[in-house]
Amino acid sequence: MPEQIFKDQVAIVTGGGEGIGREIARRLGVQGATVLLNDINSELAEQAAQDICDEGGTCVGVGGDIADVGVVRDLATRAVSDFGRLPIAIANAGLSLWDDFFDFKTEDFQRILAVNLGVSFFLAQAAARQMRRQGTGGRILFMSSVVGNQAVADSSVYAMTKKGLEMLARSLVSELAPHGITVNAIAPGMVITDIIREACGTEEKLQEFIENRKSLTVLPHVAEPEDIANLTLFLASDESINITGQVICSDGGRTDRL
Repeated sequence: MPEQIFKDQVAIVTGGGEGIGREIARRLGVQGATVLLNDINSELAEQAAQDICDEGGTCVGVGGDIADVGVVRDLATRAVSDFGRLPIAIANAGLSLWDDFFDFKTEDFQRILAVNLGVSFFLAQAAARQMRRQGTGGRILFMSSVVGNQAVADSSVYAMTKKGLEMLARSLVSELAPHGITVNAIAPGMVITDIIREACGTEEKLQEFIENRKSLTVLPHVAEPEDIANLTLFLASDESINITGQVICSDGGRTDRL
């Protein structure tokens, strides 16, 4: 993808303080976009934004719990008031709660639905309203998961929300296409983020973990955040203008193995 392909573009990235979201925001920023990077942890959001600026990008960190619809809508409003437009919205924020079906708590159920489904829906709504007003189209992306396409123990609620995002992407096509807005979902498999590296503790345990994960895929590769960012930037660019309503798996062939 050419350098500065996102020059003069403005993008919102939720859950951008670390991991996949941070890499997506970083890549957008260094390739010319002005990025509003949201994270529930304000310090993470601000540090990630500063790091992107230090690398030559333009990024503003915005802390806030976007399970609050008001915070979501404020992001879209701020993108327009501060930077004039909003052509790209990436709903990356998500919450993983793994628990036995029989013991799943009501409050946990409500929280994961609010974060994984509610945030994505209302960010898409706020962004699409602005894109429609602008009249120049736009790109909306959701972050699903391989778990939305493959049964995994103790993941019933998480998997349900991720599959729901895929249906949301498909359902919005007919309403958004007339305005030149594409909407797609990405379904990553296992991605080696800093959280996983820290959980493993040592390089030896990390390599053991990676080798174990390789046994679940067809390709001999376990994804890093940049692998998901590569796909995200393609779908956020004009190079994907003819792609909408799709769910694209980036899982090393895991879902095709079984």
